[in-house]
Amino acid sequence: MDMDSDSIKSSSKAPVEATSSMQIDLEESPDIKTVGKDKDDIAKSMEKLKMEESSSTTFKKKPVIIIVVGMAGSGKTTFLHRLVCHTQASGKRGYVMNLDPAVMTLPFGANIDIRDTVRYKEVMKQYNLGPNGGILTSLNLFATKFDEVISVIEKRADQLDYVLVDTPGQIEIFTWSASGAIITEAFASTFPTVITYVVDTPRSENPTTFMSNMLYACSILYKTRLPLVIAFNKTDVAHHQFALEWMKDFEVFHAALDSDHSYPSTLTRSLSLALEEFYKNIPSVGVSAISGAGMKEFFEDIEASAVEYMETYKADLDKRRAEKQRMEEERRRENLEKLRKDMEKSRGETVVLSTGLKDKDANVKSMMDEEEDEEEEEDEDGDYERFSEDEDAIDEDEDEEVARFSL
Repeated sequence: MDMDSDSIKSSSKAPVEATSSMQIDLEESPDIKTVGKDKDDIAKSMEKLKMEESSSTTFKKKPVIIIVVGMAGSGKTTFLHRLVCHTQASGKRGYVMNLDPAVMTLPFGANIDIRDTVRYKEVMKQYNLGPNGGILTSLNLFATKFDEVISVIEKRADQLDYVLVDTPGQIEIFTWSASGAIITEAFASTFPTVITYVVDTPRSENPTTFMSNMLYACSILYKTRLPLVIAFNKTDVAHHQFALEWMKDFEVFHAALDSDHSYPSTLTRSLSLALEEFYKNIPSVGVSAISGAGMKEFFEDIEASAVEYMETYKADLDKRRAEKQRMEEERRRENLEKLRKDMEKSRGETVVLSTGLKDKDANVKSMMDEEEDEEEEEDEDGDYERFSEDEDAIDEDEDEEVARFSL
């Protein structure tokens, strides 16, 4: 696959931190009286081996990352174009990123575009993939260099208010793939991050379709553990007031299902009760990517979600990170303790570590010897069988001669 290193616009190479090697010199002490001193030296050496946890990035309150996701055809790219226009008109400083490698044209200029780094059609040809497989593989390849993207945004963090991220049209490729999780977590661990789920309002006038969208939005909330804003798009075609009423009053939603008595309708009624708590805590706003209606309310919800991120979600993120560091520290401490005991046992003498290669050669040799023994046994068995056959033939000839003589 062709990779263009100069494809990411305004990007710079992330600094590579070189780790210095540490050498431990242990003096041999044949005198038994100096064993205590050797133990102190070993303890000091163990302290030097403890590596401090250095974070590669410092958390910044700005810019706010807005990741736009939604079903195919819901108007994500057009909605993102409207967000870009609104930020420029309101004097907000935005940074645009495109993560859809299969899109032909964009109505906005992207500061970072995956198409400049990964060639979607070449990926399909080289790996013999279909359209969805090509998009997923392209996103995986781009995710391997995403630390450089974070570094570029960090350098401009003080000059930006928002980072607007457009995702592939196939929502499952981003929300349920490993590369999508890597990108989302990389953003969330460095900047306040908010997920925007775009809903096609005209298509959601069907109660069953509306429930499908809400279930998917709920799954994204649990999958990402990030603040979520639901944007009912295309309000210039169909107003979103019906959706807000269905979310606030389940009886109104049940009334819309009265004419349908099928199993999906019955299940939808039950799910509306289960999602009541979800509706209460998720901000929802009606927007129009064409007319620009609802942009002010949308950014108000984004700012409120960013505050919620700092108060709730970041605390949970720090807790999970601290737990991970604690487990790593325990594992490191166990390894250091094991090394300390081994060094005390050797008393500073040179210890030859077994790499397993010698044992491996011995095992291979023994296996070859066994095979040779088996071949020799087979040859002996073959010779014995041939000898037995010759003896049988001689016995038959003798029997025939005895029979003729008796006649």
